[in-house]
Amino acid sequence: MAIAPTIPAIEPAAETRIPTRSRHRRRLTPARAAILALKFVAGAIIVGLALFPLAWMVISGFKLRTEVVRTPFQFFPDVWEVQNYVQILSDPSFVRTLAITGLGAVIFTTGSILINSMAAYAFARLEFVGKRIVWPLVLMTMFIPGMTILLTSFIVVTKLYMLDTLAVLILPGLASAAHVFFVRQFYLNIPSSLEEAARVDGCGRWGVYFRVFLPLSKAPFVVVGIGSFMAYWNSFVWPVLTITNPDLFQVQQYLANFRGERSSELGLLMAGSALAAAPIIILFLIFQRQIIANIKMAGLK
Repeated sequence: MAIAPTIPAIEPAAETRIPTRSRHRRRLTPARAAILALKFVAGAIIVGLALFPLAWMVISGFKLRTEVVRTPFQFFPDVWEVQNYVQILSDPSFVRTLAITGLGAVIFTTGSILINSMAAYAFARLEFVGKRIVWPLVLMTMFIPGMTILLTSFIVVTKLYMLDTLAVLILPGLASAAHVFFVRQFYLNIPSSLEEAARVDGCGRWGVYFRVFLPLSKAPFVVVGIGSFMAYWNSFVWPVLTITNPDLFQVQQYLANFRGERSSELGLLMAGSALAAAPIIILFLIFQRQIIANIKMAGLK
């Protein structure tokens, strides 16, 4: 008589437990709530201290002349007046200064992006004689303070007859080792297959740069562009040394002269300073996410 084989019983698999979001969520204990409250208060204090000078400058533009330096200190004016802003904007010399500075900043930013990106492409993708020697020399210029070469730069532009021209404000500072380094790090991470495909399609070095690398460079160009625009807009020492024609005064130079000639009109000065700071603040508010993201990306790379 045949005996049927015994089939071992298969035990049911243990129930798979999928952790839910609630299991990983920390309970808000009184101690944790106190820590979060302290962090919030500390952050609010830091932000308030950082924004206080800017807010005081903007609000002081709405004050009368005697209220700006009133004792005891008063943050808000008794009566909000827009006369200071209207008066400074109706000054043709101030409007001309903003226009000249803005034009120079746009030209300087465009040239800086183009020149530094081409240099970055050369150091990232090209092989040429002396590259291993030239690249460290370029990086060394990052550690030279600008004030140490101020006199020699002034002598050079004087011999080139560039004083009292817009070119003297734009050309000397176009190349920046820091910007070249930043863009080069980005170009090193672009896949070489894209460059090879463009070469197969008949593109030369210039074609690869303009058709492949340039369209992909929006991220680093935002950082380089904002940095270049801010450097030009906020420049003071170099314009004072090289520009004596009032028609070419830069905005910081104009405000310094205004402070020296009309020091008693503090409300008007605060209004002009607030208007001068507005373009930089607007640009940062527009591109703040890109700037922070790209700086983080550069740090990780």
